[in-house]
Amino acid sequence: MNSVLPIDQQIAYIKKGIVELIREDDLRERLAKKGKLRVKAGFDPTSPDLHLGHTVLIRKLKHFQDLGHTVIFLVGDSTAMIGDPSGRNTTRPPMTRKQIEANTETYKEQVFKLLDPAKTEVRYNSEWFGKFGFDEFVNLCSKYTIARLLERDEFSKRYAEKAPISLHELLYPLVQGYDSVALECDVELGGTDQKFNLLVGRELQKDAGQPPQIVLTMPILEGLDGGRKMSKSLGNYIGIAEPPEVMFRKIMQISDELMFRYYELLTDLSLPEIAALRTGHPMEAKMQLGRMIVTDFHSAEAAAKAQDEFTHVVRQKEVPEEMQSATIPPQAWSNGNLRVDKLLAHAGLADSVTDATRKLKSGAVKINGERCGALLLENPAAELVIQVGKQWRRVTR
Repeated sequence: MNSVLPIDQQIAYIKKGIVELIREDDLRERLAKKGKLRVKAGFDPTSPDLHLGHTVLIRKLKHFQDLGHTVIFLVGDSTAMIGDPSGRNTTRPPMTRKQIEANTETYKEQVFKLLDPAKTEVRYNSEWFGKFGFDEFVNLCSKYTIARLLERDEFSKRYAEKAPISLHELLYPLVQGYDSVALECDVELGGTDQKFNLLVGRELQKDAGQPPQIVLTMPILEGLDGGRKMSKSLGNYIGIAEPPEVMFRKIMQISDELMFRYYELLTDLSLPEIAALRTGHPMEAKMQLGRMIVTDFHSAEAAAKAQDEFTHVVRQKEVPEEMQSATIPPQAWSNGNLRVDKLLAHAGLADSVTDATRKLKSGAVKINGERCGALLLENPAAELVIQVGKQWRRVTR
């Protein structure tokens, strides 16, 4: 796929899975006038752990790259010092430069599993903010009023509740918006929670005499439970660095309806191709999704091996394809080992720690298909499938 595609086909591919496009007429006009666009998404390296929810934006960058446009992967090494206030009701703790640099290297390793590094422009916003003088910051701050900034949901709610808002947080939308000026972006991508910042970028570009960027927002990906945002803290995530067999098993947990949303947001299939999958067997479609996602972040060989393991270990041993999930609570750890009795009680597989001990001694507990009678597990796997009688739980860290 490349930029010689007709504009209507390009726009149809670009719009797959999006929430909002501001404005489609502008995008159509820009494509007709320039042909090759500069498309940016920014990522603050605030954590080394990326999950599939983070890849929704990266996947959309790939779609632009497939069409022949210039893709800019912007590392917010300066904005990470502030901390994006999107979706937060408290101030983020400050990060050290060492943490930011370590996380940046991890991000680059992971995003190039989807993006072509030879066709990706990697930039750092410290390139311009590291050279900003006091006069330039004052000039940037003069472009927006406090009243306008307080229109942002996160700020307005905290202000109404008399919760603290640090002055540096108010700078974040301006700083992100200026990134678009510095890079002369035609398009900026962001999550729905980023819309305010993206629109600030449009206004700052107008002020700088540039055509305002087209804004494209992407949805927040639901986790394995199908209801809440994918999050490591909620235990409903699929980490892109997790082992292939763990990724595959987790994908097989999702509901049939959520599966098609994952197809839309996490694969390169077109909408007609996804619609065709709905006419087939859901299990086959889910298996295909698992193979596609594992292949993206590992390899086709690893994906085939993960499917074989799932088929032979999970399905043939009659492990339920859908079961309740739980996370390991902090109190279940003891010097790096796992207290099985406390885990069983926490996961609802025993009425109490005492009841869990009794079940372990009686041989009623199986972990990953093996009978377990020990109170302590040393170096447990990242994912445990626990059976107590007819009850099952899938437990992750």
